[in-house]
Amino acid sequence: MKRHTRFARGSGLAALAGALLLAGCVAQPEPLYRWGEYENLVYAMYMKPGEAEPGVQAQKLRADIERSEAEGKRVPPGVHAQLGYMNYMQGNEAGAAEQFAIERQLYPESSAFMTTFIERIQKGS
Repeated sequence: MKRHTRFARGSGLAALAGALLLAGCVAQPEPLYRWGEYENLVYAMYMKPGEAEPGVQAQKLRADIERSEAEGKRVPPGVHAQLGYMNYMQGNEAGAAEQFAIERQLYPESSAFMTTFIERIQKGS
């Protein structure tokens, strides 16, 4: 009887190992967003402020947006807002308001925040 128990225990472990092996072969789902340089740019802006040139950041963000759209991926939340802020930092208030409006349209949960920025730009403050 002990021999049967060892066999059952051994075959159970083999089945578990096989299941784990097969689970590792399952294709991972495609990411919802293409993050590109966004996270690195935000990090640089706060951690290395002298190296975070708004013009360079804006250029990289625009390239990320274009690439996301070309690949059929959604632009991640915050990217248009960051681009709007970089536009504002360069004195391009119209471009900033446009990007804030796009962020608000794509991510309605940011509506209050983006609307505040748009209103401040329109008031000139």
